[in-house]
This record gives sequence, C-alpha cells and structure tokens, in this order.
Amino acid sequence: MSTMLRSAIGTENGDSQKLAVGQNPVTVAETPFEFFTVAHLTRIENLSAGTLAELLAGLEQCSDASIFHHTFQTLSSHHFLTEGFSNDFAQWVLADANRDALAEHLAALDIRDYTSLAALRADLCLVVKEYLETNPQFADQIALERFYFCESLETTLPFGASARTLEELRDGIARLSHAGFYFHFISSRLRLHLSTNDFSHWLGNSLGLTALAAEINRIDIYTNTLDGARAKVLRLLEAGRAVRGTHDTGRNR
Repeated sequence: MSTMLRSAIGTENGDSQKLAVGQNPVTVAETPFEFFTVAHLTRIENLSAGTLAELLAGLEQCSDASIFHHTFQTLSSHHFLTEGFSNDFAQWVLADANRDALAEHLAALDIRDYTSLAALRADLCLVVKEYLETNPQFADQIALERFYFCESLETTLPFGASARTLEELRDGIARLSHAGFYFHFISSRLRLHLSTNDFSHWLGNSLGLTALAAEINRIDIYTNTLDGARAKVLRLLEAGRAVRGTHDTGRNR
C-alpha cells in the first residue's frame, strides 16, 4: 500500500483516542485523513469502433486507462446529471448503434461492484459477446458515428488539509473540489481494492465508526449528482457528530 494511501485512510482498527474539549470528549484519530485532489488528462487512443464487433474487439484490446475513462471517469465528467446511461459504451450503443437492449445491459453494470478494472473489462466484454452470439445479424451493422477509445491519465495532488475528528472530516469534505470528492468517494474502490470509499474506510478503521461508515457507503452515486452525494455525506457526518456528542455527554454524567 502506498504512503499516500496509508495517510489518506488510516491503517489500524480503532486507531483513535479521546481528548477533552470543553465538557465533551472528542474522538481523535492517531492517523489523520489526508485530502487529495486530482486532475485528469484525456488522450485519444489509436483505436475506434464503427460496429458492435469492433466495439468488442476494442474492449478486449484497449488499455485499463481507457476502461477507467469510459466508466469511472464518466461519472466525474457528467457529475451534474442523474439521467442517461452511466458509461460511454452504453451511451454509444444506444445513440449510435441503436441497440437499446444491449445499451441497457451495459448500463446495468454498477461500478460500485468492481474493485479492479480487469473484472469490469471482463464483464463488459461478456455482455457484448453474449448479445452478439444471440443477435449475430447486428455484429457488423455500421453505427451512425464511430466510437473513439480515450484514456484518462490521473495526477493526484495534496489538497493541503487533513482531519483527525468528525468535524474536521466534515469541514474538509465541504471544501473539496468536485474532482477531489470524486477521487475519495468513487474511484477509491480501485485503489483500496474494497467495495467502499476513502471516507468510510477511514471512519471505520481510524475512528471505529462502522455504522456511520456503512451509511455513507450506501449513498447511491447514480441517482445523486456529486453535489447531492456530498450533501448527503455532510448531513450524515453532522448527524453522527451530534449523536456521538450526546452519547458521550450522557456516558460521562
């Protein structure tokens, strides 16, 4: 695990202590959450598809960075939309290849279920392959426009903020750019190789707040914009801080 990842999410279960602030103790993590922001450079690959058969070949041959760009990165690029298909492959199959059923099957692949691009690529290929086996007459049908495979080259930068408490985590998330929130909340699954996000992972492992972590991880990234998802994370953190403060106050009376 990289140094950046260790510092971003904490490393040990229950890695926290309590400090008295006023009348109420505050849980403070020993390992801070380090906020990062991210920038993506898009590069067009020397690979395109004008038919479904060519799309399948492209899915098998394109780089992992291309699979990432057309699935995970699409959510960041269209963060203000909650309608339409969630990946570029499904959108092209619908709009340019005019194959509604295949588009729906491709769109049904939920990136939250994947912790590796290899597994996602395999399922994308399987969906297209099975469709063409059932409907071979559409394999070489010419699409209205060609699909051009692109890559996303990611650069991460420290955001200049860290958190050791719930309040500091909430304040940091409120200040994050869309790219930073996306990095920690969506694409984190590929870095962690876990079906979770950086915030939930740190809350569970560094503060021991497993229930709150699970609630945050259940936020639907498809029916919410990034702003909507962020607002729900902030509300849950605020509610968790209030409940924890009340519990700690009652316990120390």
